[in-house]
Amino acid sequence: MNTAREEILDRIRAATGAATATGADPASTGRAATPAQVDAAYAALPRTYRRTHHDPASTDIVALFAERAADYRAVVERVPAAELSAAVAAALTGIPRFLVPDGLPPAWLADVSADEARIVRDDPSLSARELDTVAGVVTGCAVAIAETGTIVLDHGPGQGRRALTLVPDFHLVVVRADQVAADLPDALARLDPVRPQTLISGPSATSDIELIRVEGVHGPRNLHILIVG
Repeated sequence: MNTAREEILDRIRAATGAATATGADPASTGRAATPAQVDAAYAALPRTYRRTHHDPASTDIVALFAERAADYRAVVERVPAAELSAAVAAALTGIPRFLVPDGLPPAWLADVSADEARIVRDDPSLSARELDTVAGVVTGCAVAIAETGTIVLDHGPGQGRRALTLVPDFHLVVVRADQVAADLPDALARLDPVRPQTLISGPSATSDIELIRVEGVHGPRNLHILIVG
């Protein structure tokens, strides 16, 4: 059986037009393997490695996500669906004005919708200067990753364009329990590859200058996550 080194060299020779068939002696065959033959040999290699790090049957994926997101200094709460609107209102206490993107479920704002002066809509699209006058934003998400405590936005309904979640200082994200994927491969399998994607792991922060952590440099300084269900 060929070694990994031989397989790699066969693929290089195929790409340069000088390959021999996998496992074949160049002197005995005198024929070069085609790229298709090399690809077929590569595809036939056994791959018995694990494809996931966490088994949802034995691991509480939602609890793992909550733990990892909290490690990034995000505020994380788990709430029943019936109490979501109250939890949203409580999380927005002290936020004078906040953005609500198109497609956000109205029921999420049932306890704050009476105070319309606080709600800002991105219609027509707000300029960067106008966004800078808004203290917070409320969004949903496309998927969340338990292993890394990461939230992924694909900027679909209820998430808004990217600027809405980068300029305000406070970001409140609602994550349904069924949106939590075990790891990155699981998350990518749920996403549409043609859509833009923003990955958020905790509040925006950097330690570029003298290894001193500074939050709020590239995005919201405060991230609050409500996990529903």
